[in-house]
Amino acid sequence: MEPWELRRAVAAGRATALELGLQVDEVTVVHNSDRVALRLTPCDVLARVAPSAHLTDSEFEVEVAHHLAQVDAPVAELDPRVEPRVHLRDAFAISLWTYYEPLGSEIAPADYADVFMRHHAALRRIDLNAPHFTDRIAVALGEVNDRERSPDLPDADRELLSNTLGGLSAAIGIDKAGDQLLHGEPHPGNLLNTRRGPLFVDLATACRGPIEFDLAHAPEEVGEHYAGADHDLIHRCRALNWAMFSAWRWRRDDQMPDRDRCRAEGLNQVRAALDRSGLS
Repeated sequence: MEPWELRRAVAAGRATALELGLQVDEVTVVHNSDRVALRLTPCDVLARVAPSAHLTDSEFEVEVAHHLAQVDAPVAELDPRVEPRVHLRDAFAISLWTYYEPLGSEIAPADYADVFMRHHAALRRIDLNAPHFTDRIAVALGEVNDRERSPDLPDADRELLSNTLGGLSAAIGIDKAGDQLLHGEPHPGNLLNTRRGPLFVDLATACRGPIEFDLAHAPEEVGEHYAGADHDLIHRCRALNWAMFSAWRWRRDDQMPDRDRCRAEGLNQVRAALDRSGLS
């Protein structure tokens, strides 16, 4: 968010928590992108604040978290002191979560795979209306194929992303027999190492698809510890994920910090993943 919008988001998060009876003496910005995460102290709440245009996503995330808490999934939980819902204030959608102090140690691949298996098992136990992963790919493909929405994307790279998104999505999505509910974007930044053990966060990306689509977001070594995973499918899903990441970075209105570097890295990763899959 721009500085002026961030100030409003902080004020909205603070005011919402105070109105609900939580003590807020200090607000720390934990993460700032198109939505922000704020640590409120001393009540120790993580407030997720998004522009109201993202209200549907925020409500979906709260719904996912509420269902997963009932089956003891390894995910961050909503703050138990307030009603589990999204609050609207000053054109922002605000949800309140338990704050977990992150541990400094890295999560080992075997532990990453273990939390994946427990999370996927929990996801199979809940009933939730979620989009198929190919629906998200279709949105990314629309950005790539619309020159007005991605005007800086060179023609050769546009063709690469369009072919990867369209071709792999169709090939992988045709067989839905093994599909289940997934996290959607369980990359290392969305897995916190806490005193409670590793916990997944950012649950608004939940979708349906093969477990390999989730595994492709994790370091390569993780899939080797996940029993029954199709490693060829992981490689193809990794190419698809990097193509989707690249599509977002080439959007005209993308606000990712260091966007130029991310654009170059994304395209390089797509090519590398296609090479490993034998699809280049």
